[in-house]
Amino acid sequence: MTKKKEPEKEEKISDVIKTEDGKHVDDIYAEIEPIKEEEIEPIKEEALVEEKTVPKEDISGWVPKTKIGKEVKKGEIKNIDEIFDKNIHLLESDVVDILLPNLEIEFINIGQAKGKFGGGKRRPWRQTQKKTAEGNVPTFSCMVVVGDKSGHVGLGFGKAKETVPAKQKAIRNAKINIMRVKRGCGSFDCTCNELHSIPFKTSGKVGSVKIELIPAPKGTGLVIDGECRKILKLAGIKDIYSRSYGQTRTKLNFAKACVEALKKLNKFI
Repeated sequence: MTKKKEPEKEEKISDVIKTEDGKHVDDIYAEIEPIKEEEIEPIKEEALVEEKTVPKEDISGWVPKTKIGKEVKKGEIKNIDEIFDKNIHLLESDVVDILLPNLEIEFINIGQAKGKFGGGKRRPWRQTQKKTAEGNVPTFSCMVVVGDKSGHVGLGFGKAKETVPAKQKAIRNAKINIMRVKRGCGSFDCTCNELHSIPFKTSGKVGSVKIELIPAPKGTGLVIDGECRKILKLAGIKDIYSRSYGQTRTKLNFAKACVEALKKLNKFI
């Protein structure tokens, strides 16, 4: 009888690939210790802190060009409210870095990821293209809000050919556009004198978007769109009602309208 041929054993990739020491790949994987969950949590926390805090710039070699900048560097001005009392517009972002060192940052989702039928997840980067003879030239823009959660907030817009310069421009413009926000308790249902809401009803309009901010009693929370919630949170407002009209899906104008409404509060300081 003829013996049946035994099927040839297929060689595994791990049996073929070896290191210079003659070790198999499986042996190398066995030596690697898995990362414990306790070690992953601090890494996640550090990543979140890096996203929410404004990157600190090196101010040691800063040479101020304006009168306000020179006074701040000498130490003559120690509070940013002194600048707002004089109604002076800031032209140097380094002034804010010195007077408000604990600023936090949030991205406004003004863009949209590509998806089927024009629908996709919201994202902070808005990409546009320009038709030229050489081809399509893409540009990226983003919007950033900075604040100290204690009555100071600023909104900035940046545009560049890459994402990192656009982010840096937006942060710098947000620092320059920082303003003081009047806070209070203007709700009829609340009798406290804490700075948890706004003192009276206000509104702002940009393009077709109009938003109304209404004082709310303590414990209500921020009853408003998610992107405007970021602005009010960094401004130090905890409770508010709102109404909105127009094309509110245009988050760029929606965020600007919210800031315009907050600006009107300062007229009665």
